[in-house]
Amino acid sequence: MNKHFEDARYYLKRAGETAGKGLKEELEPVEARFRVLTGTEEEPEPSRLEAVKADLKALQERAEGEAETAIGQARERIGNYRGKQAPEA
Repeated sequence: MNKHFEDARYYLKRAGETAGKGLKEELEPVEARFRVLTGTEEEPEPSRLEAVKADLKALQERAEGEAETAIGQARERIGNYRGKQAPEA
């Protein structure tokens, strides 16, 4: 993948994450008021184990993506190398 597209994808992901965090922060007072009015309790925070599992899952997905990128680059290099070799007669 072109380096510019990789950079764009990275920054779009970051922008999405940042927008999500900002939206959550803006809506917290509305959610709290809604819960008071409806009498529902707030959902419990994830346990330490659940947080670690989520972190490991994210790390696994990141490693898989990096591995796919590395494999693609290696295949491209091999293809270029084979294309540059003189044909055997």
